Amino acid sequence: MTSSIVVPVAVPATTARLSHRTGFWVTAATFLALMAFNTVPTPLYALYQARDGFPTFLITVMFAAYSIGVMVSLYLAGHLSDRLGRRPLILAATVLEIVAALVFVLSADAASVVAARLVAGLGIGLLTASATAHLADLRRLSHPASPGFAATVAGVANMGGLALGPLIGGLFAEFSPAPLVLPYIVFFVGFLALGLAYVFVPETVEVDRSFRYRPQRVRIPADGRRAYWAAGTAAFAVTGLFGSVAPTFLAGRLGVTDHLVAGAVSFSVFGAAAVSQVVFAGRSIRTQLRLGLVAMIAGLLMLGAADLSTSGILFVSGGIIAGAGVGLLFRGALATAGSLADPRTRGEITSGVFLLAFAGMTVPPLAVGIALLALPLVPVFLGFVVLVLALTIWGGLVILRETARVA
Repeated sequence: MTSSIVVPVAVPATTARLSHRTGFWVTAATFLALMAFNTVPTPLYALYQARDGFPTFLITVMFAAYSIGVMVSLYLAGHLSDRLGRRPLILAATVLEIVAALVFVLSADAASVVAARLVAGLGIGLLTASATAHLADLRRLSHPASPGFAATVAGVANMGGLALGPLIGGLFAEFSPAPLVLPYIVFFVGFLALGLAYVFVPETVEVDRSFRYRPQRVRIPADGRRAYWAAGTAAFAVTGLFGSVAPTFLAGRLGVTDHLVAGAVSFSVFGAAAVSQVVFAGRSIRTQLRLGLVAMIAGLLMLGAADLSTSGILFVSGGIIAGAGVGLLFRGALATAGSLADPRTRGEITSGVFLLAFAGMTVPPLAVGIALLALPLVPVFLGFVVLVLALTIWGGLVILRETARVA
């Protein structure tokens, strides 16, 4: 998500440093842990709601605060690791997640939770591009013959972390005596340990002393611009839904109040998005887009049927299948956007597609929360499914036409 190509260099160390190989795995562990932390609250929202008595709409606000934090940070600072170095950005992200963990521990009301989510999102906006680039740099310096391995590890750390978070939160919710405190204390201690280890990871970028700050430039491909809005919004609306109000649907429509089950459902959806990208990585971009489009349509239809029939099996299966489609559709859209871009603007277009993804995670779930203030759960959820289904079909078909034209 950077606007320039940076060649990794072995920066001379002035203090003790880990090897590039060891630093690679410390970076991957840090990436995984910070991403997991940000989905831990998913099965805990019901406990906050029971404690503070706020409406379901506020759950979507809490989730939206995180996505807004990511987008703001990504726009303002997501590109700075190319100029200032990878380590300062990742260490700053770790510090922000430590602050967010402290706010969660000390939270006394819903406003504190919203603030913690916003701070956590700011940290992730710093982290994602910087950690992905640092992994690639470290791998090239330690294993020049297999640079593609870094992309796989980065993908697993990113989506795998998001998948693990709800499962961890669900375990604490079911078996911990203080589920709104202990998980954050555990992550706080883990972040301190990882941050201390990361201090010794080698830097791979020489600081640009002449750098003059400007926000990240963001573009969307001129061809099919509206289709990218549709595809990005539709794909990540599904993960946004399962990261925010899915536990509310499980409890209100299906009568499932077990917090571990709620965490496991969200884990399955995020996990499917990660696994599908690994499993189908060898297929052509056009094939991935087709599979993603079919999976999204099938999964959304199953979610709609689950809403009408109160079927837990359909709800979980639909979420997993749609989640797999999210991974493939987004990966394909990102690759297609890159192929349409001039090399000088490829990073800007990549950032634009990522920002669309987070907008998709934010706006539709927030609209669901607003609708729930006045309407019953069944028509609101069904309306969400119909809207996302229409956006998916339209955006997916347009992007498929673009891939055929480029090919």
